[in-house]
Amino acid sequence: MKVISVILAFCLSLAFGQTFTNPIFWEDLADLDVLRVNNTFYYTSSTMHYSPGAPILQSYDLISWEYISHAVPTLNWGSKYNLVGGQAYVKGIYASTLRYRQSNGLWYWIGCIEYSTTYVFTAPSVTGPWTQTASISTCYYDAGLLIDDDDTMYVAYGNTNINVAQLSSNGLSQVKTQQVFASTVGSIEGSRMYKVNGKYYIFNTLPASAEYVLQASSPFGPYTQKLLESNVGTPVSGAGIPHQGGIVDTPSGQWYYMAFIDNYPGGRTPVLAPITWGSDGFPVLTTSNGAWPKSEAYPLSQHNLTNPLGTDSFSGTSLSAQWEWNHNPDTTKFTVNNGLTLRTATVTSDLYKARNTLTHRIYGPKSRGTIALTISSMASGDRAGLAMLRDSSAYVAVVNNGGTFRVSQVSGLTMDSTWNTVSTGSEVAGVNLPGGTTKVWFRATADISPTGKTASFQYSTDGTTFSNIGNSYSLNTTWEFFMGYRYGIFNYATSALGGSVTVSSFDMEAA
Repeated sequence: MKVISVILAFCLSLAFGQTFTNPIFWEDLADLDVLRVNNTFYYTSSTMHYSPGAPILQSYDLISWEYISHAVPTLNWGSKYNLVGGQAYVKGIYASTLRYRQSNGLWYWIGCIEYSTTYVFTAPSVTGPWTQTASISTCYYDAGLLIDDDDTMYVAYGNTNINVAQLSSNGLSQVKTQQVFASTVGSIEGSRMYKVNGKYYIFNTLPASAEYVLQASSPFGPYTQKLLESNVGTPVSGAGIPHQGGIVDTPSGQWYYMAFIDNYPGGRTPVLAPITWGSDGFPVLTTSNGAWPKSEAYPLSQHNLTNPLGTDSFSGTSLSAQWEWNHNPDTTKFTVNNGLTLRTATVTSDLYKARNTLTHRIYGPKSRGTIALTISSMASGDRAGLAMLRDSSAYVAVVNNGGTFRVSQVSGLTMDSTWNTVSTGSEVAGVNLPGGTTKVWFRATADISPTGKTASFQYSTDGTTFSNIGNSYSLNTTWEFFMGYRYGIFNYATSALGGSVTVSSFDMEAA
């Protein structure tokens, strides 16, 4: 019966012409964990130094996703996460795990921070409020949480040597942990743990080219290993091989593997493909001519949610879940109230050290991000604008030079291999604004595809006619920073605090 229902669903999807294209969501959402609760799918990903951390998205068809919350409201792991006395670039949250526990109605997020301590956050609703409820001294590196049929909670984790920990009845402490598998194929990691048809499975990646599956009849093994895929062709020209991620089933019993591809300069983006189960109980990936499918039939009836494109006018009194700050913000230095007011929070000449830079993932493969900026309350020396933000950055900004307002396009901001600033950049082009100008519009046009990898900047004084400023900027495609480029809205002081700007809107549209 299950086979018939799967075939019927597939045929209906074809009949109605519903197909999706990989990547399913061209935004930087790496190290994903995906799950289903009843008829709703949920997704979380790595955020490193961005705050709030661990975004949570929801979907009803596995293709259309919307941001609904974050599992980690603040990165409370030292002052460096506030950009005070140091920095936390490429630290923080990665390869964490999210599950819903029906027995007590709680959501659990679990992640290890800086290879040291594991933190447990819980919430009565997926939208919060999320609170840190426990810490565990064992580092659950690349954690994968399983809540068993008998309600016992297990976490698979590790690198090369894969371990399984059993948690206490409330899920807030460790009962025991033991090694369950030693890799002979290399440094496998990225654990995701499941129970399917009475068998226990741990999915592991061999970065960044293969995915292996461990199978056992007990959570503590013994496990046998089988290759799921290796060096499979990518669905995006110039991108990496699909790997890591996890599996999820639909209410009707279809199974899918959601992996991600290294898709720089835009980051790591999710891709989806069906799987079936072989006679040996191991999953089998559905490919297209030996490659990851570029398109497939919709898993379920199409259910479109909030479009990531469009305009955010910062209505209400809080930011929507699609926004994240570069490190924890100084909450006394910004206000959301039918517009975003950014008061200068740092005196610096270095954008990488400036607090309260607000970031937004760039929609690929090509998009434009535009901000409307009221500048009449800027103090002398203040610098505010829109960046293409990563370890190599560029931006367009307005600078208050003692009462003369100048639009400046700056390139060449760079970090070293430990993410300390090497260069704060230099002006490529600039133009003084007419006296009395109180509002400007800045735009970044970005091609974040692996074959495009360029950005350009524009400005306007009326919001209608835009002029190019500076040269085309080549985007960095190296992977070591992990996070892809983001739009970054900033305002910092170079002389003294006290100035402010108001962002009345942010608009992102396909380019």
